[in-house]
Amino acid sequence: MGAVRECAWSGRGVRSQPHWTPLGLRRSSPHIEIQVLADAERTVHLGERECSIQRRHQKLVEEAPSTAVSPELRERMGQAAVSAARAVGYRSAGTCEFLVTADGFFYFLEMNTRIQVEHPVTELVYGIDLVREQLRIAGGLPMRIPAGPLQPRGWAIECRITSEDPANGFLPSTGRIEYLRAPAGPGIRWDSGIEMGDEVTLHYDSLLAKLIVWAPDRAQALGRMKQGLDELVVIGVPTNQAFHRRLMSDPSFREGKIDIQFLERRTDLLSAAASPERLRDIAVAAALAEDEARQSRRPGILTDGAAGGEWARQARSEGLR
Repeated sequence: MGAVRECAWSGRGVRSQPHWTPLGLRRSSPHIEIQVLADAERTVHLGERECSIQRRHQKLVEEAPSTAVSPELRERMGQAAVSAARAVGYRSAGTCEFLVTADGFFYFLEMNTRIQVEHPVTELVYGIDLVREQLRIAGGLPMRIPAGPLQPRGWAIECRITSEDPANGFLPSTGRIEYLRAPAGPGIRWDSGIEMGDEVTLHYDSLLAKLIVWAPDRAQALGRMKQGLDELVVIGVPTNQAFHRRLMSDPSFREGKIDIQFLERRTDLLSAAASPERLRDIAVAAALAEDEARQSRRPGILTDGAAGGEWARQARSEGLR
């Protein structure tokens, strides 16, 4: 099943307004997507994801739930997504995407018939492993989702860490990952396909990793994401990390005043120079990388199977006395 694009149907019925574009899309609307799961017996939705922070129609930040969606609107959008999936006999994980207006209308954009890059935020707030459920459905098994309506728990945010150079118009960047320190700790998830020594080329998508956080509410999630971004160090390839740091501190973003035109209005968030604090972090990371390289060049301790191993074991025994 391919993507179905730009329908004029809305959550309350068809309507026409002069402030809508020829495609029926309001430029100041939030971009909301609904996660669905369907097996041979039933089809359910797992709430919404907020995907309005985009650049060139590429999502950069996603969160669940959305500040633009009330519980009542969530249920209406969820039922619309479930109805769309049932209408075509869909099976597996999928996502229905909508634009939402301030007066409660929502307009269908497309259905992505696959797992989405941003699926971890839904997993964290609903406690469901979407990849596992997708594999179960593909194997002819029923999904293990509780019956009845599901409600989000807490707040999750994802930042896509990409190999793009903010100082050069966000063009793709290449190089070797000389040093990498991923953030860790309670409520922090790091989904990555890179490690130190990897070569980043132009032959693949620029996505390097996803930094995802969970917290009891949005304010705490924003603080946790800022902490994670501060702890993250990538040396060797320019990334969009600095952009994410600025965004997490921006008052309008923190208040949830976002829509699909947010970054077109806020070009200052895309091109600001690195702060003195960030330059200091880079210098520290470079020193750490050099120290690790120096440690790796030191001769290792002899093992029991190596020459002199018996002497080393005897020395340890004497030390214990």
